[in-house]
Amino acid sequence: MRAVSDATTALRRAPVQRRSAERLTRILDACADLLDEVGYDALSTRAVAQRAGVPIGSVYRFFGNKRAMADALARRNLERYTERVRRRLDALDGGGWRRALDAVLDEYLAMKRTAPGFSLVDFGNQIPVGSRHDEPNHRVADRLTELLAGSLGRRPDDTLRRTFLVAVETADTLVHLAFRVDPKGDAGIIAEMRELLRAYLGRVLDGPERGDEPRPE
Repeated sequence: MRAVSDATTALRRAPVQRRSAERLTRILDACADLLDEVGYDALSTRAVAQRAGVPIGSVYRFFGNKRAMADALARRNLERYTERVRRRLDALDGGGWRRALDAVLDEYLAMKRTAPGFSLVDFGNQIPVGSRHDEPNHRVADRLTELLAGSLGRRPDDTLRRTFLVAVETADTLVHLAFRVDPKGDAGIIAEMRELLRAYLGRVLDGPERGDEPRPE
């Protein structure tokens, strides 16, 4: 239930019973589907309630407006993304940070292409959700720091967080460019992004005493 519980930071009232949690899931699922169909501007709490099959009062029990609802969806997206990346990293069982980087990017691209509503909301970058002191890419960088610090043999300190924040901001800009050029994601731009991130992270993460794998020819 972590995906629901972490999303509750954007809620008026957190669900305490299974039935309530299931209703919240239906509301967020409906919100995601409608974002793909009508966009954020045309999204309404009433339409979400109708699609979810719940009374409008149930929506307002959790959310004061559609912005709060989109923010909860963005937070749920981050929880689901985190879990996908964690599973990929567990399956890698080592292999260095370059393989971890591929896992991080592959899972993001997969959600970009297939997860309902993700192309408009992702983690909160596309529309104004959350507070200005809670920037979505900071959320992502903090989560990646938690996930990757141990496997890198690094402390999850401010230096590592800054490194991942720069990488996340760079990837965010270039992925959105790739999907503006091609709705499926321009393969050439995505390949260039991978090389750029490898070069930057290699400068920061590799060193005389910590080359975790040979550099590609």
